Amino acid sequence: MRSIGPMELVLILGIALLLFGGRKIPDLAKGLGEGIKNFKNALKEEQKPAEEKKQA
Repeated sequence: MRSIGPMELVLILGIALLLFGGRKIPDLAKGLGEGIKNFKNALKEEQKPAEEKKQA
């Protein structure tokens, strides 16, 4: 399977710029980053009770 090269990335970014506009792309990236951060925090919180039950 072939990986994504630099030309493909430029093409994808260009299409995203056309679809969303220059002003909305930073907001989309910020929302995506916050979503990933919340997901990781939820996974960590889920693992804590399981670890506490094993120790008790």
